[in-house]
Amino acid sequence: MVKFCGIMPVGLIAVVLGSMFVGAVAAPKKEKSPAKPAATTAPAVKCTLGKPAPKGAVKLIGDTLDAWKGRKGDTGKWKVVGDVCLDVANEKKLATKAGKGIIDNGGRTKNLLSKEEFGDVEAHVEFMVSKGSNSGVYFQGRYEIQVLDSWGVKEPRHGDCGGIYQRWGKNPSGKPGYEGVPPRVNASKKPGEWQTFDIVFRAARFDKDGKKTGNAKFVKVVHNGIVVHENRPVTGPTRASTFNDEKPLGPLMLQGDHGPVAYRNIWIAKRKL
Repeated sequence: MVKFCGIMPVGLIAVVLGSMFVGAVAAPKKEKSPAKPAATTAPAVKCTLGKPAPKGAVKLIGDTLDAWKGRKGDTGKWKVVGDVCLDVANEKKLATKAGKGIIDNGGRTKNLLSKEEFGDVEAHVEFMVSKGSNSGVYFQGRYEIQVLDSWGVKEPRHGDCGGIYQRWGKNPSGKPGYEGVPPRVNASKKPGEWQTFDIVFRAARFDKDGKKTGNAKFVKVVHNGIVVHENRPVTGPTRASTFNDEKPLGPLMLQGDHGPVAYRNIWIAKRKL
């Protein structure tokens, strides 16, 4: 369910109070049958919101931002909060309440990088975007699974939520953007609702001399309980990555410079794949 918070506009208060007054004096009406639920883009699935971290997993969201850094050290406008929802006065913004357990980017700021670096992993990420907003989760700071308000999109592309974002630059196709992979299905929820990614990622492989011997791969990407990718290799860093090279290890990156976004319950379990 989408949750709104903030100060209710005066006009809306008048409408609400007016409807309460009319309801108090009007004659009772015959009850109508409950309306059918509005159709959503994604079918009903098992929810993974609040999925607990397995033993030994690295938890990246807590009481502080100590697990994170910006590329140049500081974390910009990111802050720890206790609750997040759509701003009642502007659905393109998120409103927050004091507390802990959630990180919010304050609308738009620099990208966050985990201080710890990872190779092969199983990861769980919970996120919320406002209407029209955009972010991304970059494994090793290089390979992006897109975060976007894609509610209602009938034919998702690589730039929609859950897509593997395209690479960028010179390539045999002659086009600057290439190798982006759309999700199999649009599993997005409405803006203002918490969503989940459950991702198994295999890092690129290198020999003892540092020569690359195997591509990185998204072994499985599950968006809101729906499998949207399986065994998808990525031949190099995707567009807007922090690093243009490839390494055995790298930080998790949260994109913060494209619009309002909040994250919670992010954990990473190291795996040998």
